[in-house]
Amino acid sequence: RDNAKNLRPLWTFSTGVLRGHEGGPLVIGDIMYIHAPFPNTVFALDLNKNGQILWKYEPKQDPTVIPVMCCDTVNRGVAYGDGKIFLHQADTTLVALDAKNGNVVWSVKNGDPKKGETGTSAPLIVKDKVLIGISGGEFGVQAHVTAYNMRDGSRAWRAYSVGPDDQLLFDASTMELGKPVGKDSSLKTWQGDQWKIGGGGTWGWISYDPQLNLIYYGSGNPSTWNPVQRPGDNKWSMTIFARNPDTGLAKWVFQMTPHDEWDFDGVNEMVLADINVKGQPTKALVHFDRNGFGYTLNRETGALLVAEKFDPKVNWATKVDMQTGRPEVVKQYSTQAGGEDHNTKQICPAALGTKDQQPAAFSPKTGLFYVPTNHVCMDYEPFKVSYTAGQPYVGATLSMFPPQGENNLGNFIAWDAGTGKIVWSVPEPFSVWSGALATAGDIVFYGTLEGYLKAVDIQTGKELYKFKTPSGIIGNVNTFTHGGKQYIAVLSGVGGWAGIGMAAGLTKDTDGLGAVGAYKALANYTQLGGVLTVFGLPE
Repeated sequence: RDNAKNLRPLWTFSTGVLRGHEGGPLVIGDIMYIHAPFPNTVFALDLNKNGQILWKYEPKQDPTVIPVMCCDTVNRGVAYGDGKIFLHQADTTLVALDAKNGNVVWSVKNGDPKKGETGTSAPLIVKDKVLIGISGGEFGVQAHVTAYNMRDGSRAWRAYSVGPDDQLLFDASTMELGKPVGKDSSLKTWQGDQWKIGGGGTWGWISYDPQLNLIYYGSGNPSTWNPVQRPGDNKWSMTIFARNPDTGLAKWVFQMTPHDEWDFDGVNEMVLADINVKGQPTKALVHFDRNGFGYTLNRETGALLVAEKFDPKVNWATKVDMQTGRPEVVKQYSTQAGGEDHNTKQICPAALGTKDQQPAAFSPKTGLFYVPTNHVCMDYEPFKVSYTAGQPYVGATLSMFPPQGENNLGNFIAWDAGTGKIVWSVPEPFSVWSGALATAGDIVFYGTLEGYLKAVDIQTGKELYKFKTPSGIIGNVNTFTHGGKQYIAVLSGVGGWAGIGMAAGLTKDTDGLGAVGAYKALANYTQLGGVLTVFGLPE
């Protein structure tokens, strides 16, 4: 906290790619691995030589995958295990690279872009397996998480978000809120075979608790965005899953937004932290959902402990019923209530949520969570849409804007997950679309869409340092040590859903599923281009 003002950029590295740069660098020993959006180049950089390139991997991918990618051509990073670097390419190829030279050890196809399946997420290594999800909720895919054997890429198991129990990997012991979900729990909540194109994308982050031997992740929106076309709760879209990573078997599930009418994808990260909840020490799972509610669950049992709004402007539901876990929807903001071709106005949050996939940070010192948020509302008009494999299956027109009477599109907040209360909040002109980092030195770092890396006081949110990087930041702030010194690193490169207008050259306000109009002013502050910036203290 005392020397944050002395931080300086020490070296930079350009990826040579112009689209949105999400995720962050990975440091193993003396090597930093960084990735890029499509075409998903991976670089190994020598930390002993200020980022000199040791090797680079340039996949050859069919560019026809680009229009199948929703909301920019991002990639959220690589993983390391068993001497290999793992990358999930846009075309859904999961590739294992030799960490020493970048040679391909094995590769496997995880999906089919011709059906609308694409790869944007970072793999997770658990024991001897590589876990990866799939994107495609806007194309009517039947989404899944798959475990591959790290040694040779053979498939160990695959678990779908929607469908029959043998595809969900559910059994008689799978629970929701302490009760068995029952046989064919998903099929009973869909009309006919709609589940086969039911979405439930798994493009977010996966977490792992080695003590409980459980992985946790969320599923996304049901397809289509027109709720009239898919009556029922549409299970298990919009759901938190807890699974055994060895078998894929689901221990418990919790659906946050049954019959989603707003595209509130439930894929945001699951932060695993041991905290006090209402005075009780708890093995908690904390999740800041796109729907605007911050959830605290017991990560062992799936019991719901806290569910509160983490932006006071959230209006589509009054509260979450703590017995059933269901949000109490306000009819005025139901996009189904008015039927097709009716424009429902002033819904908060907008479809991109009170928070998207950019991860929050937790400080064991304060016991608080530090959360990048969106402060955005929308008008939403559903319309009838037909399904064609590989074609957009959205069925809604959106426009986005700040809440009435306000100008800022984002806040950076400190959150008490034990009580469900905001401790402090810092307004930002645009959404905070970068992952946060809390350090032992009582500092929290985050990036802004205009391109600032900011360091703030962990107790108050007071700004201690900022530096304008070459482009808007939608990457995650990382820290690493090398040669006995601590460094901060972040990728800049504006894009993602909020920056899609700039990244894809879109100009109509309703383009980019409504984001272009809301973020039009961003072009006055920054331009495209992927650059890694490494910060440290002067000698």
